[in-house]
Amino acid sequence: MDIVSDASAFLAVVLDEESREWVIERTFDCTVVSPEVLPYEIANALIAVKRKGRLTDREILKAFDISQRIPVRLVSVRVRDALRIAVRHGIHAYDAFYLQCCVETKLPLISLDNRMREVAKSLSIKVVT
Repeated sequence: MDIVSDASAFLAVVLDEESREWVIERTFDCTVVSPEVLPYEIANALIAVKRKGRLTDREILKAFDISQRIPVRLVSVRVRDALRIAVRHGIHAYDAFYLQCCVETKLPLISLDNRMREVAKSLSIKVVT
């Protein structure tokens, strides 16, 4: 089975967060798909975590390297259509890229972001629970 994963799921695994096992269980034996923006969003999120004092410079680089070893098929999405989703639902463009990826690929979404999960459901996107 294929599944679209957002950066929150990757970060949970890489940073050994509480939801790590949940993400691994639900993506086991799946092909993970994400929009091409994924590595950039992971890098941005790691910097935000550092600013909160949770990671050192070295740990950021290590976490990013680990994230890049997780198998994922990066795909392009129609940015204009994603922007429509972002504007209509008042969400970040980054989040809309994942939702647009689901729309284009007709795949379910795995995310730890409650708002994104709500918007996905409103778009008739199956959300992994």
